[in-house]
Amino acid sequence: MKGVIFNLLEDVVVTTHGSTAWENLLDEAGVDGVYTSLGSYDDDEMMALVGAAGRALSLSDDEVLRWFGHRAIPKMVERWPDYFTAHQRSVPFLRSLNSVIHPEVRKLYAGAYCPHFDFTSPPDGSLLIGYRSPRHLCGLAHGFILGVGDHYGEALTVRHLECMHDGDPRCLVEVSAA
Repeated sequence: MKGVIFNLLEDVVVTTHGSTAWENLLDEAGVDGVYTSLGSYDDDEMMALVGAAGRALSLSDDEVLRWFGHRAIPKMVERWPDYFTAHQRSVPFLRSLNSVIHPEVRKLYAGAYCPHFDFTSPPDGSLLIGYRSPRHLCGLAHGFILGVGDHYGEALTVRHLECMHDGDPRCLVEVSAA
């Protein structure tokens, strides 16, 4: 996993709970916490941090990932505003992940592995998003979606219809206006 994700996690934890909480999290996870944005780090290191946070807060890994993703979006807007200002609403932004955002991520962060999404727009006005990633971080994607909704001033509901954690070949989430 690219260091930029670890940097975002640190930023979110420090902003929300303070630098002592970040230091405690590193200690509990048994990691050194020195992450450069361009560096690559083992996925297990992120999951150790997620697990440590979950134990400290009595949350599941999925809940921690959702919390992180939701709160990371404002930090992402600060760092990469052009991705967000190119859109006026959540759905067009989300639909740009494969075609605009992830190709740019791969250019900026050599060796970055990005998940793949597919999109369907049912007649009811919702958006169905298929998520495929060997990392199975659908909780993080869920949080990112909620954060995107907040950024664009839209209350979004995210419902998991299929999940890789349940043995499905992909996650399928329904995104709709609340």
